[in-house]
Amino acid sequence: MFISVLDLFKVGIGPSSSHTMGPMVAAARFLDLLRSSPFTAAGLTAHLHGSLAFTGVGHATDRAVILGLAGFEPESYEHDTAEAALLAIKAEKRVAPRGLGPLAFDPAEDLVFDRSAPLPGHANGMRLAALDGQGDVILDEVYYSIGGGFVLTEAELAQGRNTDDGAPVPYPFHSAAEMLAMCAESGKSVAELKRANELSRMDRRALDDGLARIWAVMSDCIDRGLDGHGILPGGLGVKRRAAGIHEALLAERGQNLTAPHIINDWISVYAMAVNEENAAGGQVVTAPTNGAAGVVPATIRYWLDHVPGATSARVPEFLLTAAAIGGLVKHNASISGAECGCQAEVGSASAMAAAGLAAVLGGAPEQVENAAEIALEHHLGMTCDPVKGLVQVPCIERNGLGAIKAVSAASLSLRGDGTHFVPLDAAIETMRQTGEDMSEKYKETALGGLAVNVPNC
Repeated sequence: MFISVLDLFKVGIGPSSSHTMGPMVAAARFLDLLRSSPFTAAGLTAHLHGSLAFTGVGHATDRAVILGLAGFEPESYEHDTAEAALLAIKAEKRVAPRGLGPLAFDPAEDLVFDRSAPLPGHANGMRLAALDGQGDVILDEVYYSIGGGFVLTEAELAQGRNTDDGAPVPYPFHSAAEMLAMCAESGKSVAELKRANELSRMDRRALDDGLARIWAVMSDCIDRGLDGHGILPGGLGVKRRAAGIHEALLAERGQNLTAPHIINDWISVYAMAVNEENAAGGQVVTAPTNGAAGVVPATIRYWLDHVPGATSARVPEFLLTAAAIGGLVKHNASISGAECGCQAEVGSASAMAAAGLAAVLGGAPEQVENAAEIALEHHLGMTCDPVKGLVQVPCIERNGLGAIKAVSAASLSLRGDGTHFVPLDAAIETMRQTGEDMSEKYKETALGGLAVNVPNC
C-alpha cells in the first residue's frame, strides 16, 4: 500500500474535495477517455447519484461538473475565468473542451440530480456519457469520488480501491503495527520511512518542492482567511468570523490579562480561517479532505507561531508523518464523510495533525502512533450533518475543535512512553465499522442531525 504525500495533500478548490474536486477530476478523466476513443461526440450528459445528488448543489457539484466538462481542473482553477466560462455555457448550452470541439451540454437538462438510489459502489457516484448527433449514447463511464479528491472508475473500484501498481517501496507498511515494527528495525522515524518510500517513486527535488508548495498554499489560505470579511455564499447567511476573532486576539496580546486557555482560540481561528476560505470556494489543500482542510494547517501554524524552538525547516517532517497516518486511515477505513461520517474527515485530520505535531516535538514513533490514536478515538461516531448541505455549519468550527484535540492528543502522548491500551489500528478499524453501521442520513446527505434540526432558511 502506497499513497503519496502529494496525493493525500492536493491543491484544489472549495468547498468539498469529494463533491467539488472529485467530480471535476472525474469530468477531466472522461474528457481524456473521449479524446482517446474512436467516437465523434456531439453532446454530453451527467447523472449524479447518492450523496452527490442530495447535497451536490450546496457543495457546488453542479458547477464542478459543468466546468470539468469544459476542461477546468482543480490544480489550475482560476475563479474569474471559471465564472465567465460558466455564464457562457449556461447561455450557449454547450462546452468546448480542448481537442474535442463544441459539444452540446445544457446544464438545466443534461445535468441530472438522481435521488432515486445511490450507485452500488460508493455513496458518491456519477455517470458521464457522450452522445452522437441523434442523442444515442456512444461512450459512458461510472466514476466514484471516494474522498479527498480521489476518483475511481467502476472497474477500478471493483479491482480494489487501494490497488497500487507502482514500483515496490522500501517500507511497505499496511498497518500502524507494521509501521512501528519497521521503525524499530530500521532505526528510522515515521517521517523517514515515508520519505524513503516517496523517493522510490520521485526524485528529491520533486518531493521537496511539492512539500514546500503544500505548506505555502496552506499558509496563504490561513492568511487570506484571517483577512476575509463578509457573508459566506449559499443562503445560510453565515458571517465570516475568523478576521474579527484574530483582530481581537492581536489586540489582547501583551496585556497579561488573558487566561491561558485563550491559546485554544488561536488554534481555532487558524482552522476557521481555512474553512471559511473553503466555504467561499477558495484555494485550499485537501488535508485529507476539503471539509477537514483546516486541522493540519492550523496545528502547524500554532506550532510555528506559538511553540518555542519551532522552525519551518521541519514542516516537511510534520507533513510526511501526517501523510503516513492519513494513508493508513484511507487504506484501512475511509476519509470520506459520505461513507463514514465526519469521523472519517475531521477525525482523520485530527489524527494526522496529532501525529505530525508529536513528531516535530520530539516524539518517538510509539508516541506519534499514540497521538494519532488518541485524536481519532475521540472523534469516533461523529456524524456528517451539514446544514443545508453546505460545508459551513458545523464544519467550520468543527475544524477548530479538531485542531485543539490534535494538540491535546500530541501533548498527552508525549507525557507517556508510547505504551497505551488501544492501538491505532483498532481505532481505525472501529471507525470503519462505525461508519458501516451509521445511518445514511448522518453521512453527508443533510437528511439528519443538525441539518434537519436547525432552521436553514
